[in-house]
Formats: sequence, structure tokens, C-alpha cells
Amino acid sequence: MHRQARLLGLSLTAALACADDGASSSASQTTTSDNGDSLSTESGESVGEETPGDGDGDSGDGDGDGEPGDGDGEPGDGDGGTKFDLALPDSEDGRPIDICKVNEVGDGTTPCEMQSPPDAFVPQSEWSWSGDAGYVHSIVTPLVANLTDDNDDGEIDLCDTPDIVVVVNTGSCASARIYVLDGASGAVHYMLPGPFARASTPAIGDIDDDGLPEIIVQSGAGSCAGDSLSAFEHDGTPKWQNNQLGLGGEHAIALADLDNDGDVEIMINHMVVDHLGQLVFAAADTAGVQFRWTTTTAADLDGDNDLEVILGRSAWHDDGSEYYFDNALGAGQPAVGDIDDDGLPEIIVVHSGGFSILEHDGSQKIINQNPTGDSDYRRPATIHDLDGDDLSEFALSSSNHYTAFEGDLTQLWSNNVADLSGLASGTAFDFLGDSVAEAIYGDESKLWVFDGQTGAQLLQAPRGSITIVEYPVVSDVDNDGSAEIIVVSNHANNQPTVQVFGEAENRWIQARRIWNQHTYHVTNVREDGTIPQVEGHHWELLNTFRTNAQIEGGAVCDPVG
Repeated sequence: MHRQARLLGLSLTAALACADDGASSSASQTTTSDNGDSLSTESGESVGEETPGDGDGDSGDGDGDGEPGDGDGEPGDGDGGTKFDLALPDSEDGRPIDICKVNEVGDGTTPCEMQSPPDAFVPQSEWSWSGDAGYVHSIVTPLVANLTDDNDDGEIDLCDTPDIVVVVNTGSCASARIYVLDGASGAVHYMLPGPFARASTPAIGDIDDDGLPEIIVQSGAGSCAGDSLSAFEHDGTPKWQNNQLGLGGEHAIALADLDNDGDVEIMINHMVVDHLGQLVFAAADTAGVQFRWTTTTAADLDGDNDLEVILGRSAWHDDGSEYYFDNALGAGQPAVGDIDDDGLPEIIVVHSGGFSILEHDGSQKIINQNPTGDSDYRRPATIHDLDGDDLSEFALSSSNHYTAFEGDLTQLWSNNVADLSGLASGTAFDFLGDSVAEAIYGDESKLWVFDGQTGAQLLQAPRGSITIVEYPVVSDVDNDGSAEIIVVSNHANNQPTVQVFGEAENRWIQARRIWNQHTYHVTNVREDGTIPQVEGHHWELLNTFRTNAQIEGGAVCDPVG
């Protein structure tokens, strides 16, 4: 479905001073709330702050009946509050499913049924956060997970408001902090003082099987790098730290149960660490990624259910032995999906001068492609069915273009962007549920949303970045049954550190309420932060990478039915 482009700007004027009620240390913040006006109109007045976890049980009762939402589960209710795409299915034994817990029924094979009206693309700013005490720059992909008991019922579950985890720095390599923000308001729950590596993307997941997610982060200061790996409990309590890894650089952390034994492994650069923080192995390819910013991932490439650790040009079995290693390729960033519809995964490796595609066994399929003629690529790819043909495309940025490709490298569309400075990536989501996804990308000065089928511009909103390794993400961050876009800014254009955009009438389809790592691909984590013991083959289910999934009835559904 073609939609008229909306070239929209944003003026944020209202500010709220919010006090930190968190566990770690005090932090003031500036939060701007802009509820009720689309981006094409004037910004709205500021509204009162919702205090996370204040025990009043109010999670957004917009209609005054004492209940969150109106209970019909339709996008576009516009009355706020927690909605769960009712009516929910019964479990296999006939009992109703607990909407506060992860739905065990559904693995993405059930067709999605919900669809928004064709005119339901009116983005607006829901809130923004402008940092704290000089910590105003974020060059790291924001993460989303439930870390706090917002409704004060003694449990952290899907009935609580998701939280946004953001790494923020002052512009100095030695001064990054982590802030945990309420997804509905931007209020600071707590702050971790660090120091943390300013361009390392943390990972969130339950690594100790206590039913609650932990935050794993690269820590230490000096030369824009961190030598240590640290884990924190959901409330910011330190769990462990390993100072002996000698990591260097700044890396995106990933979680997976590589050997299906019930214990989660942690991947960072070429190293695998166990859930206690101890080194399992270091792969023999320390240059398997471009420069110091690595985005390691894992997938079952050989079909034995154990996962291989994928650095890009190389991959390694869970015991540290080599699976493939292509020295002919430049170091690069990996993405995994079935882009030629052969039922097997391919690895897209984006490197300095272009990109290459490897078969599941590491053999070369396509190498050293540079279809846009740009001198600089390096940015990780996104995999998603953009045009609704039931086949996944991939999209990636180069210094001057954001381009979508079919699996045979036919160009679907390309747009001019400005990203001369870094390694920014993008994502995608079908906001209307019409099988044509929207592609989302942030360059040095704008947040862009493109029609996935035509590339038409649906949104441009100001942001600023030196574009290191961050990209926008999509999640239902306020638990209102409608997806939001979360994007960070840094260094330029005086834009807020974190901005959250939603639809003016909450008519966008609901997305999952989690985004736990840079190499997120849905099957790698459940909505409650549990890391699956046996991860499903994502290329056989949704066939997406670095994009989120639609949920209905508390479970992931297939947007192409």
C-alpha cells in the first residue's frame, strides 16, 4: 500500500524536571512530553509526570474507568494504558493465558490478523529525555526490557511498563554512564555510574535463571575502550566483573545458549564468556570485524541445534573450533537470514568497501559488492520482508545512501542520506499491519522512515549523531498496545538524548516489548528476558534480523498470512 509521504519536523518546547527515585545514585533529568500533537502540528503542552513504581496502580487510565485501556485491544483506542491485544487465546489445556506472563503458545507461524487504517501514519513525539548533568550524548543502540515493578504487585512481568536502557557520555571517552528510563514517561529509574565504554552496546537477559533479566556491559575507561566485562542485576546491583579479558575497543554484546545446556553464554568481539563471567574461549580471528566496533551474533549454521559464533568473515563452533574462516574477505559486520529462499541461512558481511554474502557453510555466494559506488560501507545490515512479497529483503547504509535490496541484489529502492561519520544501521516494522513494512534509519541529522515497498519518505524528524554503532529500534515501550520508535542523539543539532515517537491516536500495530541486544532477531530472547535453551531458526520463522515482531494474543505472529 502506497502512502503519501509526510515530511515532518519536530519542535519540542515543554520541559519537566524529574527526580530520580532509583536505586543506584541520584540523577536529575529534563523530560519533554508531547502527547496529543502530530509532528506536522505545533508541539503540545507539558503534562504531569507519572512516578514509576509509586504504588498508585495507574498505568495510564485514559478513560477514567479505573482500568488501563478500554479492553477492546484495538489500536487507536487513544486512551493510554496497558493493552494486550485481547481477546487472548486459551492455553492448550483450555485455561486462560496469563497476560502478565510470556505466552508459550505461538512461535510466529500464526498469521497476524490485526490491521490499522490506511491513514494511520501520523507520528508524534511522545516524550524526550535530554540527559543529566552533562551526560547528554548517546552513540549506542537503546535497549528495551522490563526491569522494574511499576504496578507494585511484587513481580516484574509484562504487566509492568517496559524500560529503556541507554548508554550516555559527556563527549569524553572516559565518562559513559548507563541510565534506566521509564518507557512511558522518560523518568529516570536509576543510573549506573560506570565508567563504561561509550560506544559498546550492552545486552539484557536472564543469565542466572532467576526469572529476572541482568544487564551485561563493557566497562572501564581510557582511549574510548573498556577492558572489563560487568554484569548487573535488574535493579542495578553489581553482580560480577571480569577485569582479565583485555577486551579493548568497543563492542556490541550478545547472549545465547550456544550448546543448549541451559546456561547462557555471553559473546563479545571474538570471546565467549560464561554466565559467571569466566572466559570459555577466544576465537582465533581477532580481526573478524571492522575496526574496534564489533557486532558478534550466533546462529545454528550447520543444523545440529548448537549455535555457531559468527564474527562476519569467520564463524566458530560452541567449543571454539573453527567452522569457517574466509581470509579473502575484509573484516565486517554480520547479519543472518535466508535471502535467497533456499531454506538455509546466509551471512551478509558488510565491510569497508562494500558487502559480501556467504552461504551457511561459509562458502562465497557474492563478494565485494559496491552497488552505490560509495567509498564507505561498514554498517550492519537489516533483514525484513519490506514489500510484502513473502520474501525477505535486506537494507543497509553507505556514506551517502540507504538502500534496500532483493536477495539477488536487485535494488528495491535507494534514498540519499548523510552518514559520512560512522557505522549506523537501521531497522524495519510493519506499523499498519498491511504486509508492507516501513524502514527506519537515523543518519547524522535526521530520523527517517521510508515506505518499504517504494522508498517514499514517510517521516523525517531532527536528530544529531556522529553515527558510531547506534540505530533506532521499535518496541511497545509504554505497554499501550501500539508500537513506538526510539532513537538517540549526540554531539550535534542540540537534539534530546532520547526521543520516543508514536502514532497520534495509538493506531500502530503492537510490537514486542523487548529489544535486548544489537544483533536482536526475535527468536534470541523471550519478552520476559529469558534466553531460550534451544533457539528457533529465525530464518525459518520470521526471517528477520535487527527488526522487531508484531504480537497478537501475547504471542508473535507472522505478518504475511
